[in-house]
Amino acid sequence: MSDLEARLVDIIRATPTTLQVLKVVRDLDLPDAMIFSGAVYQPVWNHLTGRAPDYGIKDYDVAYHDDSDTSYEAEDVVIQRVAAAFEPPLRELVEVRNQARVHLWFEKKFGADEPYPPLKSSADALKRFVATAFCVGVRMEADDSLSVYAPFGLEDLFAMHLRPNPLRVKGAGGWARTTGSAQARWPEITVEGQ
Repeated sequence: MSDLEARLVDIIRATPTTLQVLKVVRDLDLPDAMIFSGAVYQPVWNHLTGRAPDYGIKDYDVAYHDDSDTSYEAEDVVIQRVAAAFEPPLRELVEVRNQARVHLWFEKKFGADEPYPPLKSSADALKRFVATAFCVGVRMEADDSLSVYAPFGLEDLFAMHLRPNPLRVKGAGGWARTTGSAQARWPEITVEGQ
């Protein structure tokens, strides 16, 4: 484990709500499950800027990958199962998505100009987020250890620097909206091109 991975693990372990979501998701034994997005990178920024651990976190994105049934009905069974495992208000903040289904709705929802190829795993989704600092996921293993997935490394995350993901599907949009939202909550962020 690199120094930055160890720092990330320490920060996640010191973020009670994120750690609770990781434990519940692990115990539900969803296939290829992890959390990613704001529930991972935002606690790092909060730690670096002296904010409360949960500051700015709007939701907890839970990914799993099950290509045995990519119907919405099958995904909804999992969504309901995960929701039942949490008490309010956390129940409303945990968002579960089967990564094996994302290609079925991504283009229409986000107005992508190009096809969104099917994902082969939950970690595969990390290569498609708008900024490299956002491309980080964490999984809690059976022994309570945390596995970190970061296809572009963790340097941008810890530098609080947003640069475009070079692998992002062209035309997927969202750069100005996403970086503006992040910078409104963490003005310390630097955004490439500004």
